[in-house]
Amino acid sequence: MSTFESTPGQSPLISPRSTSLSTTAGWSIWVAVLVILAGLAAIILPVVGGIAVTLLVGWALLMVGVLHLFYAFGGRSARSRVWELLLGAVYVLAGGYLIVHPLLGLTTLTLLLAVYLLVKGVLEIVQYFQTHPHRGLTWLILDGIINIVLAVIIWSQWPFSSLWVVGTLIGISILFSGMSRLMLSMEARRSLATAAALQ
Repeated sequence: MSTFESTPGQSPLISPRSTSLSTTAGWSIWVAVLVILAGLAAIILPVVGGIAVTLLVGWALLMVGVLHLFYAFGGRSARSRVWELLLGAVYVLAGGYLIVHPLLGLTTLTLLLAVYLLVKGVLEIVQYFQTHPHRGLTWLILDGIINIVLAVIIWSQWPFSSLWVVGTLIGISILFSGMSRLMLSMEARRSLATAAALQ
């Protein structure tokens, strides 16, 4: 039998590899759609999204704290052991607090987000003036100003801003991540279809 012969009902031009890649691209499109829907849900229900992020951070801190506590009982000096125990206890308490009190933890995360945006904005403006007058840096100072404005808005409405800030921003991030994944997956599928047509 010739190597170019195919089984009945299967085109000799379509290789198993291209079929597998096409299937993968198809699954990637469905995953992207689900990610987009998750982003939209977080934007529409920002409190739920914010609480989900708070719980995620809480569990992450708790696991890091437990690791520090285990690490403290390794073959280390007494001083290092005490430091690791204290550090582990702080992580465990912080993580436990966020898990047990997610709404209160959300207000704390929102305040930390405002501080982060303020510091980031100030540093970007300082960097702009230090590297001025290079072209293309207008976006840098614009980004810095937007970060500072966002920080002021969050701070001025805090703690009420906790109900929408974290969930909305996370939702926007997830939405754009899903959209970029969808575009890449559709482009990959289009390229596979074009390659198959040229064979």
